[in-house]
Amino acid sequence: MRLKADITLLIVSVIWGSAFVAQRVAGQLGSVYLFNGARYLLAALVVAPLAIRALRNPALPHEMPREQYKWMFIAGILLFLGSALQQAGMVYTTAGNAGFITSLYVVLVPVVLLLVWREKLHWMSIVAVVLAGVGAFLLSTGGRFEVQPGDVLELIGALFWTLHVIVLGKYASRFEAMSFSVGQLFICGILNLGLGAFVESSLAFSWPLVFAIAYTALFSLGLCYTLQVWAQRHTPPADAALILSLESVFAVLSGWLLLNETLIAIQIFGCVLIFIAVVLSQFKEWSSGTMDHDHLVEGR
Repeated sequence: MRLKADITLLIVSVIWGSAFVAQRVAGQLGSVYLFNGARYLLAALVVAPLAIRALRNPALPHEMPREQYKWMFIAGILLFLGSALQQAGMVYTTAGNAGFITSLYVVLVPVVLLLVWREKLHWMSIVAVVLAGVGAFLLSTGGRFEVQPGDVLELIGALFWTLHVIVLGKYASRFEAMSFSVGQLFICGILNLGLGAFVESSLAFSWPLVFAIAYTALFSLGLCYTLQVWAQRHTPPADAALILSLESVFAVLSGWLLLNETLIAIQIFGCVLIFIAVVLSQFKEWSSGTMDHDHLVEGR
């Protein structure tokens, strides 16, 4: 069962990585907030039947606690900010860059926990932060001090992904997972649509855009979330973290295979440094087996 769960998580990481290509396609078509709104609301509809089924469990309350609404709203706002900045960055950077820079949230989590919640920072996390910083610089600049605008947006977005992960780990674990997921997806979708209505023109129909919405909503958000919840019941959380960290690698491979995106040698070296940093930041939990399950529940 553990092998099946690990293979399932590998499939999830492949889909999440390839979803950056779909987002890049939407970005090239000039769609940011309306695209996000459509895919997050569609994902909420996909997950809603699972949430309704979960809430019908006799062991659970028939109504969501009032506090759950508050934390769903906060998580939805953070998800909105992270997704909006990520998608805006996709207009000006590659799928590979976006994937690797977004993965920095794994490294940033212990840093934010130290600065805000005064939680002790493991020495491996310090090394991981340094490696990730150097890697992100090489990836974004190619060794020259010339950061791309899209990469800056992705980096700021990674900070909001970091806060989102922390909120899930510290507060969302108190509530039923599926209903919480639907709530944050719905709030994120509505906020994206609301902003898009003011700053974007109408969402022009095109088959590539329809495919991007459907792929990211049905597979990246809907299917993968469900598979992740099942798989993490049958494999250690730290194993799951290491497997899911491959998402950024698959983002680069997908961009290379499907969009003909290329990286020079020094940028590839930057990717390697970021990947090592992500793995290293999880190694302390892997060796102790203490990683919180909800630390890994992340929206895409």
